[in-house]
Amino acid sequence: MATPTLFSIIESSGHPNASEFYRSIGVKETKINSMRKAIAAIKKQPPDFIVAEFFYGYGNNYAGVNISNLDVLLYSMQKYAPDTKVIVLVHPDEFKYVDKLNKIIKLHDILKYPFNSKQLHESLTRGS
Repeated sequence: MATPTLFSIIESSGHPNASEFYRSIGVKETKINSMRKAIAAIKKQPPDFIVAEFFYGYGNNYAGVNISNLDVLLYSMQKYAPDTKVIVLVHPDEFKYVDKLNKIIKLHDILKYPFNSKQLHESLTRGS
């Protein structure tokens, strides 16, 4: 069986550093620091998983058509990585908005802060 691959899309200092955890369970992590780079990477080689934080678009950055920072990535995944499982990390005050992303692509899991390694492990080992 091939080693599972995972893209950690790190857009804030709040994104948890789970690198050691991923290694301990046999998952190969690639850290990516922008959505543009993440989209380019999934076009080349889609990962098994993507772990990314959700930031709701309260202001002008995402207002109107977009829901959040993840919209463009998820639309790209429809074409280039439809089988990649997306795990979204969300702060409790924004949790009520994250489910809207399921209209773009089915999310594998939503982990609300604070979460623990057991919850992350369950998410990574659970089937679709």
